[in-house]
Amino acid sequence: MASLRGGFRALSWANQLLYSRRPSWKCASCKVAPPTVRLPRRYATTSDSAAKKPYYVTTPIFYVNAAPHVGHLYTMVIADVLKRWRTLLGEKDAQLLTGTDEHGMKIQQAAKAAGIDTQALCDRNCETFKQLAQAANMDYDYFIRTTEPAHKDAVQYFWEMLEHRGYIYTDKHEGWYCVSDETFYPPSQVHLALDPSTGRKRMVSIETGKEVEWSSETNYHFRLSAFKDRLLELYKTGFITPEHYTDYVVSSVSSGLQDLSISRPSERLTWGIPVPNDTSQTIYVWLDALVNYLTKAGYPFPPGEGSRLGWPADVHVVGKDIVRFHTVYWPAFLMALDLPIPKNVLVHGHWTMNREKMSKSTGNVVNPFFAIDRFGVDTMRFFLAFQGGLASDADYDNSFIIRDYKKYLQQGIGNIAHRTIGCAKGNLRTYIVNGASGTSHSTRDDEVYQATLGQLSTKVTEQMEKLNPRAALQEIMAVILQTNKYFANAEPWKNPEEKQRVLFNVAESMRITGILLQPFLPGKAKDILDVFRVDPAKRNLSDAGYASDPSYGEGVKKKILFEPFIVDT
Repeated sequence: MASLRGGFRALSWANQLLYSRRPSWKCASCKVAPPTVRLPRRYATTSDSAAKKPYYVTTPIFYVNAAPHVGHLYTMVIADVLKRWRTLLGEKDAQLLTGTDEHGMKIQQAAKAAGIDTQALCDRNCETFKQLAQAANMDYDYFIRTTEPAHKDAVQYFWEMLEHRGYIYTDKHEGWYCVSDETFYPPSQVHLALDPSTGRKRMVSIETGKEVEWSSETNYHFRLSAFKDRLLELYKTGFITPEHYTDYVVSSVSSGLQDLSISRPSERLTWGIPVPNDTSQTIYVWLDALVNYLTKAGYPFPPGEGSRLGWPADVHVVGKDIVRFHTVYWPAFLMALDLPIPKNVLVHGHWTMNREKMSKSTGNVVNPFFAIDRFGVDTMRFFLAFQGGLASDADYDNSFIIRDYKKYLQQGIGNIAHRTIGCAKGNLRTYIVNGASGTSHSTRDDEVYQATLGQLSTKVTEQMEKLNPRAALQEIMAVILQTNKYFANAEPWKNPEEKQRVLFNVAESMRITGILLQPFLPGKAKDILDVFRVDPAKRNLSDAGYASDPSYGEGVKKKILFEPFIVDT
């Protein structure tokens, strides 16, 4: 293909962008020699700019070739919990990015099959994902689309920098290409399998089970093989969470890395970002898509300034099917340009139904909009966060949602709140004042329970610092179950005046768990805190200590927080 270029050339496009948009910026990377394998110091920005960096969480950008499913909702919820947790810590400038991936062969084919313009397909399906983010009560700060002009600029500049440093070359590429996964697989990662729906034998990816086809073409390649040692060093830092996935990635990289094809002939793929100054080639959709995390942070940014808008990302939340792209390709691209590496990639498992992978062909998929309409957004957020797997898959069933709702929310939190207010008979404020002052009598059981409440905030924090929101939520709900037992054993309704400490303690359980549940159930947590008249200014993590806020409880009245379910399973 005569128009393909190799080696170095003048950075006409990059310089044009650089000096038209960023006049004060001088490209420090241009002074760096091509592919030397030098390990930057901890992949970090300067200390003074890092101090100003907001916490930055991302979801993957979702592919718009098809409608969203419950797995997309789960990813949104986990990322949103992490962002809201940082806000609970007092980090008011924490950032959450989500959005849509709108380039590539699958979208080109989907538009053709639907008989509509490709951009029109993207516009329509992008809105569906936006609506899901809103339905999920996702507190995102930016919704990015890869068809945005700013993103195209960032991707082409990123390409120019890779090429200038000598990490891009041209070559003929032959291998097994998967349109569904938008990637080439080496022979070791494909095998012959039987299609259960047709009985036809076909070659599929071992990792994803998607069909592959043999492809031979001349295109651009990235020198991925140059980064084996640096990647292996990165994995020793706890870059991947849970560690369950690290062994797989380390094994894959240790066995050797092949250079990566990063473009497709435009005669086959037109729907994407063109290679700068070479319209015969389209940039590989995964290079394009991954750069979105930088686009939001204002890339290309002046040296040391990327942290102002959050770079490097603190957490990329991804499903296990895209681990390789985020833990091998993405850090290698960044290393090539000496850009800071994201601090962590949090990987989660998939949702199954009847222990089988959800699939449109078998009809066992869950429409997240229907689920939210049926059960309520906070019920769905609770179930997904409480039962969703990180290191393993989790099974989805409507009966499981109702079971957990009844046990933990309706008969747990709802029951405790209702009975506490009922037992106080309009005097809850008095019990809170006496309990907080330490003047009310306490038993050994009270002291044991108080210690549990006192430790809860620390335990939840420890799990959230480990990027394990499921374990954090389980800590909270374990205390809810313990509170119900404590309440039942103490029987404060028999003589509230003698059981003032019990009533104070269970009121504290509602205040403390209400604060800690805000990232998980933002709507219902607010209801809990409102019912107990907790000052909105005293709902941060720093307020979640035992007896740390004696000011609430004035004029508390009964309210049903969690209605009984009237729904068929």
